[in-house]
Amino acid sequence: MYDNIILDYITFMSTLSVPLTPKLEAFINDQVASGRAANKADVVRRALTAMTEEEAVQAVLLAQEEISLGKGLTGDLRELMKHF
Repeated sequence: MYDNIILDYITFMSTLSVPLTPKLEAFINDQVASGRAANKADVVRRALTAMTEEEAVQAVLLAQEEISLGKGLTGDLRELMKHF
């Protein structure tokens, strides 16, 4: 049987003031009004999360392209690390 484990943690967040165009502000307000986001900060956090995920995907795609062009490293990882 599995026991339930509750992890108690504290998340520290900073506050950032960012100028927005009227169009972006309207978009944020629409997301909150429609219930797609809990509040304005939630919209911004989700947008930033999406950007970081997209950058990670692009990095993987670039790595795949470099490997297909023969730019990848092959061999024993321990031996390769000796060169760095």
